[in-house]
Amino acid sequence: MRESQAMSSRQVFEDMVAQGDLVLDRLDHWAATQPDKVFIDYGEDDLQLGFAEFSRRVDAVAAGLARMGAAPGDRVSVMTRNSLVAALTMFACWRSGTIYAPVNFNYRGRLLAYQLNDTAPSVFVVGADCAQAVHEVLAQTSIPAVVLHRPRPGEHDHGSGAFAAGFGAGLRTADFADLLACGGSVPRLARGFDDIANIVYTSGTTGPAKGVVQSFRWMNQYSYVMRKLTAPDDVLYCDLPLYHVGGAHFLVARAAWVGNTISLWDRFSPTDFWRRVARGRCSNAVLLDVMIPWLMSAEPRPGDRENTLNKVSMQPLPMNHHAVARRFGFDFVLSGFGQTESGLGFAALLDEWGDEEGTPRALWRGPDKATMRATMASFGLPVIPPGMPLAKGFMGLPSPLLEAAALDPQDGQCADGEVGQLAFRPRFPSLLLEEYFRKPEATIKALRNCWFHTGDAVYRGEDGYWYFVDRMGGFFRVRGENVSSYQVEDLVNGHPKVRATAAVPVPAEVGDEEEVAVFVELKEGETMDEEELRAHAREVMPKYMVPRHVRFVAALPLTPTNKVEKYKLKQELLAELGRAPRTQP
Repeated sequence: MRESQAMSSRQVFEDMVAQGDLVLDRLDHWAATQPDKVFIDYGEDDLQLGFAEFSRRVDAVAAGLARMGAAPGDRVSVMTRNSLVAALTMFACWRSGTIYAPVNFNYRGRLLAYQLNDTAPSVFVVGADCAQAVHEVLAQTSIPAVVLHRPRPGEHDHGSGAFAAGFGAGLRTADFADLLACGGSVPRLARGFDDIANIVYTSGTTGPAKGVVQSFRWMNQYSYVMRKLTAPDDVLYCDLPLYHVGGAHFLVARAAWVGNTISLWDRFSPTDFWRRVARGRCSNAVLLDVMIPWLMSAEPRPGDRENTLNKVSMQPLPMNHHAVARRFGFDFVLSGFGQTESGLGFAALLDEWGDEEGTPRALWRGPDKATMRATMASFGLPVIPPGMPLAKGFMGLPSPLLEAAALDPQDGQCADGEVGQLAFRPRFPSLLLEEYFRKPEATIKALRNCWFHTGDAVYRGEDGYWYFVDRMGGFFRVRGENVSSYQVEDLVNGHPKVRATAAVPVPAEVGDEEEVAVFVELKEGETMDEEELRAHAREVMPKYMVPRHVRFVAALPLTPTNKVEKYKLKQELLAELGRAPRTQP
């Protein structure tokens, strides 16, 4: 399709809205029209729930949340590794008119207490696997009610943790299983596209983490392009956590929109990945950075291409994407830029096999190749032919629903090839975040001059395509999580021997992500070794945040205005490790 045949932004928007802004309406539609088709195939317990049965359970949980005191507009938090419990709670929040506010199940201590106090949920759903971390901070919060997920004998997470005696004493408590057993329903509330659906937390770079307030239309925008590349017979694979938008909205909510089956798992397993894909006959998956080298590190086998995956989203796009696709038979790779605040900002479809057969024809599910290419062209988004060389950081072209720019420090637009801060403007209402929860100053700063400033450094190439360079500073990507230098430094500084800390990212040995390095200045007269500092870090941080590299310095280098010169520290460490910095244009 020629570019002149692409739909206008208005036409794209009208097509998106015509599919319905409310994912709940789509769930109801499928529950009525294909009640027995499997929606959730929960592989951990070999449990299949049809659309009608899943909807019934959602209604029961929603009614239970209401009985526990959750009123429309309240926040409901959930913290568990059990993806089925999280998915049921998420839809139950939307059904009951409450706001889904998930908590990273790796959090503990100050990080956990801060988010719970910031969100102030009226009900907190807690899994036994997170019970100890929650027990340690619950008294520091004013949460009035808790729902306890106690895995039963025979369930995969039985024995993963236990609730201490007196857990939640003085609060309203209930068991998640009892909510399901009691049944019931709540009134079908009239919901609008701009009603708030979620508060999802993202790492703060100069202060505490911020809750991103998302509307129902935000979810529509985020999943729309990929929905158009998905047919009802596709089976989606999800092993991403549901406290992030990738698992919760790009995959689970998208499956509800299109009427797909989703193969749901609690976590990624490099050793079990292909068995899971085969079990579910999955045709679509998301592979985040470190997942790809883990899969590629396995010894090649003649049957590597004999699998059902024909379209895979890779974030970020690795330089060896073509080799990965050719080895495993991925016909299409979707690249782009996704973010908690802005949804799907950029997209491109990499046609890795052309008219050759990648996925065996007998295993194909979803739209055919010609339809995939034509759909992307109808949006004015690129389809990259097999083997076409792409520079590092390739993201494609902006969504037709958003205006994109690379901005200089004065918010002037950068010339092609010049690196600036990525910013978006929505072409229609409620496509981006509504605000940062209870942080008006941060909201105003991010939305200054009518642009949403992402905090990411990008440039537009002379070829017209857009490329990601780096974060603007202050946070980095570690094992699929955004890590805030502010949070790392704040937690390390909590040790009584530490005077000051500087956290910097170091390119990981494997993949395109980073490792955490800290430079620590001790108080006068104090001594400490790496193990003592790491022991402290393990007590107060999620595992992925614990520093990989620790260096003690007599004094942190400072600018004349007393800002730490982190670039000097990073350069020294890179030289010591023999690693090159990330390439930039």
